[in-house]
Amino acid sequence: MKKLILFSLLLAAVLTATAQSPVQKPAETSWQDVVKQFTVVRTGTGYMDVGDFTEFLDRAEGMRKKPGIFKRFTARPVTFYENWGLWPTLLLILFGGLALNLTPCVLPMIPVNLAIIGAGAQSESRRKGFALGSAYGLGITVVYGLLGLAVVLGGARFGALNASPWFNLIIAVIFLLLALAMFNVFHIDLAKLHQHLSRRQVEEEYLAAFGIGGLSALLAGACVAPVVIAVLLLSGNLYTNGVHAGLALPFVLGLGMALPWPFAGAGLSFLPRPGAWMEWVKRGFGVLILLLAGYYGQLGGRLLIAHMKPSGGEEHLVVCENKSTCFKDVLSEALAANQPVFIDFWADWCKNCRAMDKTTFADPKIKSRMERYKVIKFDASNYDESPAKEILDHFGVLGLPTYVVLNPVK
Repeated sequence: MKKLILFSLLLAAVLTATAQSPVQKPAETSWQDVVKQFTVVRTGTGYMDVGDFTEFLDRAEGMRKKPGIFKRFTARPVTFYENWGLWPTLLLILFGGLALNLTPCVLPMIPVNLAIIGAGAQSESRRKGFALGSAYGLGITVVYGLLGLAVVLGGARFGALNASPWFNLIIAVIFLLLALAMFNVFHIDLAKLHQHLSRRQVEEEYLAAFGIGGLSALLAGACVAPVVIAVLLLSGNLYTNGVHAGLALPFVLGLGMALPWPFAGAGLSFLPRPGAWMEWVKRGFGVLILLLAGYYGQLGGRLLIAHMKPSGGEEHLVVCENKSTCFKDVLSEALAANQPVFIDFWADWCKNCRAMDKTTFADPKIKSRMERYKVIKFDASNYDESPAKEILDHFGVLGLPTYVVLNPVK
């Protein structure tokens, strides 16, 4: 009897303790846990037409080799980098900056600028002339570097600016005006403004040379502007594609332009003298700038037409409106089915995202191609809010639209 009572008391104590102890729920799986089971195989950004997007998918699936080297550098800003790598790209930009000193807008001004800073023939010694020329060149380099940082970092979050129709049309108009100036239809003369501002020197001559060098970089004229704009576009494109070294391109361009100045300041004459040959160089620049104007003009027109078309082609997309649960659930479904994932990061303020929906994503061939993917259309309109911020940071998204292709880890 006593044993029965003792057993009953022990059983009651065990049941009471069990009832009072909290039930340990299994930890909920997060999207970070699921995404670790995928590998990023390809990323892209900006507006892509059907051909470009097909090539993007082909390369994501390993079906196509890298584009040929004969594609136009200006038409495919990232192509040269993808084919040749970082160092050849930097060398190309460096030599491009060096060549800018031979343009009709810069070469005739070299003796004038040397006289303003007291270098060259006016220098007390070659050593001092070299130092003044170096300060002048440093000003050029720093200004181009800062200009690149301001343009690229300032517009990075809003992504794909260079795929905006209005942006491309404005660039086309600027290039057209610069080309007309190359053919002497009208005259763009920034030299007088440059000389006027250059005379406002501070007492410290090296600081003055540095400032005048930076000023000359900004007021170099119509010959230099197209090259600077093209390098800025390339820099921004590389940066938004995750190549952070793209930030250095404007700096390298300025470095190339600055290279002759220390030697010119020391009185070493190795640059060719201005002459009739410069008129042919000027016309050659005019033709190149006209081609750039035509390219950006047709691109802007094509995007503008795309914006005017009715929406369509979104029925195959799964929309996740800044919700981690939706993002995680679709990834989990793809993982269970061993299916690749295509993520389209978009925003309601992104015109290029709308253009993709109206054109490329609406194309029957693209629709058929996308059926093999689990497609996530992730709304990043409020990119600074959670979980969009964490998801964008995880994939290194810097511009919209951005496309990411994932494969399940085998």
